[in-house]
Amino acid sequence: MLMSDKLEKMKILGIESSCDETAASVVEDGRVLLSNVVHTQIDIHAQYGGVVPEVAARSHIEVINPVINKALTDANLTWDDIDAIAVTYAPGLIGSLMVGALAARTLAVVKNKPLYPIHHVEGHVYANFLNETPPEFPLLALITSGNHTQLVLFHGHGDYELLGQTQDDAVGEAFDKVAKIIGLPYPGGPSIAKAALEGNPKAYALPKAKMPGKYDFSFSGLKTAALRAVQREVGVDFTFPSHELAARLNDVQRADFAASFQRVAVETLVDKAEKAFHEYSPKSVVIAGGVAANLELRRQLSERLPIEIDYAPVNLCTDNAAMIATLAYYQAQKIDPVDPYELEVIPSLSMTKTAWA
Repeated sequence: MLMSDKLEKMKILGIESSCDETAASVVEDGRVLLSNVVHTQIDIHAQYGGVVPEVAARSHIEVINPVINKALTDANLTWDDIDAIAVTYAPGLIGSLMVGALAARTLAVVKNKPLYPIHHVEGHVYANFLNETPPEFPLLALITSGNHTQLVLFHGHGDYELLGQTQDDAVGEAFDKVAKIIGLPYPGGPSIAKAALEGNPKAYALPKAKMPGKYDFSFSGLKTAALRAVQREVGVDFTFPSHELAARLNDVQRADFAASFQRVAVETLVDKAEKAFHEYSPKSVVIAGGVAANLELRRQLSERLPIEIDYAPVNLCTDNAAMIATLAYYQAQKIDPVDPYELEVIPSLSMTKTAWA
């Protein structure tokens, strides 16, 4: 039995643990953010230059219950006030996903609450619905993060088609890897953006990948081209260890490489978004995911797309549970909750298989 007649007003607790943030949030009616708690593991993983899956899972286990309790406290609510639970079940690191899903499944049973499984990447788009004037459909979404880069056309809630996606590295992953090569700290997106402010974006010529799919992306070649350019700049060949290159760069070179890489990476994203905009003429354009916070991306998009672009607040661009709870509200209007005893996580699940309207 569908429950859309009963779910017009809802307070939903969202839980997110797909990678290295443990998050919980309460959202009312898919628009009003009542609480947003995020426990980040950046300091833990920074020493490794990237996320270590086993370490991430253990950290989630340690903090998942306190994070959920704080989300309720910050919203000034009790479990009696919560109408449903939403949790990220795909995609992500399997150990991390399992921690959040097990917590959500247990709470759904113990507290007798409906449970909605949410696709993490789709959820990023819904961070933009947390305002009084949500985006209109049809909606073109450019989703950019450490693990995902794709263009999606939304015809309505749950009715979407994947136009293209990265065929190798996600753009955020490429930022991380290039930052490591030139000696900038993890995470690479913010550190490259900061260094690029002092650099010349035309100092080094780096290539854009040519893909057979007109809306597909590739950043592996750009990453390798940046590595080879650094090696040439410091006078070594391709056999020289990449982890020793940073010590041979001066501050000017480092800033110029940051600016040059960022320019080409962002142009690659904007080229595809502009092409899709002119082909599909959407009413709204949404930029979602952690890289949406990049100011160079925002600058280029504003120059090249003749439409006001929707951005979530910076704290809702990176992984959070508010986007999970928000998407669950719209799902709850159309589909039934799942049986918490049967929900399983799916570490790799493309949005080509997840439309639900």
